[in-house]
Amino acid sequence: MPVVAERQTDMKEIAGAAKTISDMFKTPETYSAERFKAAARTISDRADRRLVDQFAKVTVAEGSKATDVIATDHDRFAELARDLKTYADALSSAAERHPEAMSDDMLMKQGEAIGGGPLGTRVRSQASMSKLSAEHAFHLMLQTCTSCHSRFRSR
Repeated sequence: MPVVAERQTDMKEIAGAAKTISDMFKTPETYSAERFKAAARTISDRADRRLVDQFAKVTVAEGSKATDVIATDHDRFAELARDLKTYADALSSAAERHPEAMSDDMLMKQGEAIGGGPLGTRVRSQASMSKLSAEHAFHLMLQTCTSCHSRFRSR
């Protein structure tokens, strides 16, 4: 099915973009604001409505690990898709604010709670998002992916 192939391609692109960002956090001297922002935009462009629409057309299909829980818990799926975009957009903004180098304020501080995840709280307001380090937003984004996969993907 074309929609399944399309969403699988999008998921691979999201994973590749997340790896690009992760590698820069692991080795900050490799940071490139341009590549960091492009990776964040790749994720943002494939989140929210685009993601929801792809799974609204066909949920369960051969070759897909998506479950029918997406259809029965559509609101939660849409919420996670929005969260994915929110965190990716925060990463893109961080790259705009840091065009030269990955500065210390982009990295998580000692004792900064990761939060998020299936049992944690999500950051909702722009004011709260602006207080997070980019690395913290990245971890929340990854937890969003994990939450979605654990709830809506067959094992």
